[in-house]
Amino acid sequence: MTDQTYCDRLVQDTPFLTGKGRLSEQQVDRIVLQLNRYYPQVLTNQEAEKFRNPKASLRVRLCDLLSHLQQSGERHCQEFYRALYIHAQPLHSHLPSRHPLRTMSFLAGLGLATGLALLLYCCPPDPKVLPGTRRILGFSAIIVDRHVSRYLLAFLADDLRGL
Repeated sequence: MTDQTYCDRLVQDTPFLTGKGRLSEQQVDRIVLQLNRYYPQVLTNQEAEKFRNPKASLRVRLCDLLSHLQQSGERHCQEFYRALYIHAQPLHSHLPSRHPLRTMSFLAGLGLATGLALLLYCCPPDPKVLPGTRRILGFSAIIVDRHVSRYLLAFLADDLRGL
């Protein structure tokens, strides 16, 4: 996420933003007005009128605005995200470009949990092998996500009662 430029993020977020019902006409108008009034170097008066034209559909205007900003450069895309945050904060927090790390964290945790489950079910109950495995699992509970560590700690607690 830190390696992405604002233009890259806008390319990634465009399908999400142009989806039906994501941004209302009022929100788009407020964003256009902010980009025109507070940052006139981003949108000129003519461009603002074009993107606020009620004769064109909202989706067409929004697509045109986003492609114009992508072509204009990094600073313009950054100002768009600032305006989006101000006028549509709940939508801004759900942008796809803001969540790639959460997805990777979830997939890594899922892979770890699956691997540990296979280890526990496929390992023979050999007293020489399992004590070492249980030590490793005990230390890994400190490192992994809190949801996985609950299960690891519960597994270890059950094992200690049997000793």
